[in-house]
Amino acid sequence: MGQGFLQIGLTLCIVIAITPLFGKYIARVFLGERTLLDFLMNPIERSMFVLAGVRRKDDMTGWEYIRAVLCCNTFMAISVYFLIYFQRLLPWNPNGFGAPTWDVLLHTTISFVTNTDQQHYVGETTLSYFSQVAALGFLMFTSAATGLAVGIAFIRGLTGRRLGNFYVDLVRGITRILLPISIIGAIALLVTGVPQTLAGTMDVQTLEGGTQYLARGPVASFEMIKLLGENGGGFFGVNSAHPFENPNGASNLIEMLAMISIPAALIYTYGIFANNIKQAWLLFWMVFVIFVVLVGVTAVGELQGNPLVNTAFGLEQPNLEGKEVRFGWAQTAFWAVMTTATMSGAVNGMHDSLMPQGIFSTLFNLFIQVIWGGQGTGTAYLFIYLILTVFLTGLMAGRTPEFLGRKIEKREIVLASVVLLIHPILVLIPSAIALAYPISLSGISNAGYHGISQVVYEYASAAANNGSGLEGLRDNTLWWNLSTLVSLIGGRYIPMIAILLLADGMSRKQPVQETPATLRTDSLVFTGITAGVTLVLGVLTFFPVLALGPIAEGLKLASGS
Repeated sequence: MGQGFLQIGLTLCIVIAITPLFGKYIARVFLGERTLLDFLMNPIERSMFVLAGVRRKDDMTGWEYIRAVLCCNTFMAISVYFLIYFQRLLPWNPNGFGAPTWDVLLHTTISFVTNTDQQHYVGETTLSYFSQVAALGFLMFTSAATGLAVGIAFIRGLTGRRLGNFYVDLVRGITRILLPISIIGAIALLVTGVPQTLAGTMDVQTLEGGTQYLARGPVASFEMIKLLGENGGGFFGVNSAHPFENPNGASNLIEMLAMISIPAALIYTYGIFANNIKQAWLLFWMVFVIFVVLVGVTAVGELQGNPLVNTAFGLEQPNLEGKEVRFGWAQTAFWAVMTTATMSGAVNGMHDSLMPQGIFSTLFNLFIQVIWGGQGTGTAYLFIYLILTVFLTGLMAGRTPEFLGRKIEKREIVLASVVLLIHPILVLIPSAIALAYPISLSGISNAGYHGISQVVYEYASAAANNGSGLEGLRDNTLWWNLSTLVSLIGGRYIPMIAILLLADGMSRKQPVQETPATLRTDSLVFTGITAGVTLVLGVLTFFPVLALGPIAEGLKLASGS
């Protein structure tokens, strides 16, 4: 028990140590300051911008930035759809795979372009190496860079700057952050035992004289951007529980740090943009404390084990169902909370086998979306809650709501409300429809409370652009492939549009002079109120499904029935 909690504690200490260093580096990249990679990347970037007709100093308005995001993502989605559709004719296909069915292909394309990577297929038996690398791998970089660019544009707008240029932000996010770290990380994963090869499936003779077929491929490079970019889609069907994706404790640590590094660092990056490091640290610790509590709840639940199993066998042991022995209960619980907190969606164990406490924590993360939040957009959601807190406390104190010296008015509150309300709409309405009709219920593998959690989790994962799932749900059907598309697209682009418009409006406001009556947002008291507002709004919105799902399941287990 002590070793498991020690591993969690050491990982968290590393996260705290690297956050300011990485946050400063990200700020330098997007503030246009000099970095170590300038001598290598500047000529490449200049060539790309000249060919694309992009001028680095051309700032975009909110709507121009939105159009650039939507047009770029649409073009990438169409290109990847046809790349996979014609994979039989393309190279790096040693197993001769043809095109998936149209609904699986459409779901896969939309899922990866939205940085969700929700997978209703098995990678090693569906896609060629070319499709995995040139199609999905390409989207892993560009979708992550899209979210990062939008998050940076939002921070710029809040701090009174112009939004910047989407194409410049997209390229710099890839060339200065995602690509170099992915190369270093992929080499580190190679050292730990993750394969990187274009050779086909290996035939192995077993001790019994039979033949076993071992799928392999260019896994290390795929794996690193999967985690660093909060993508989460696995090269293999069982994701990072597969020994070729995550062979040991060292690879597990590398992958977990990759998951959390950018979301945590972006909070510090905001502090540099706003010239208010104090507020950045207060927000960091607010998120950190909630995250640690959720990790503790999940870890204790897994450590206590399943009471029905323990009673039946007269044992006291952790819940080991759905877990890899090389990681154990602690690292699986920690990973489950982190992958849903960062919106990565990668798994190193089966979430469907988590105790009710773990399912509660993972659903809670998918509902709130700010602990730590997705690539770039999670930081934006965090400040949406901050703006609402400023508005509410300003009303209660009888002061004009202001944030960073700019007034919060009706337009900002309407846009912030759109961001917060679209998520429950895209989760609860499809879940209600799915639970109401037998054709969709056919995917549920566990009747009762757990079945409700399976359905709600699938739509929450899609709308939050997370991609993980309670894999007892049989989701590779026409219903699930098409119904989740609404949540995938709406959960990605509607909030993006709203936060970019909000940031654009804030950037155009004239700053007002600070007075003794101005509400300070960099105080411990205000940060505590922000945490309360975040938890109350999030929990109250989704409490009925939490009560009908993991809470009810936990009470049923505790009663021994």
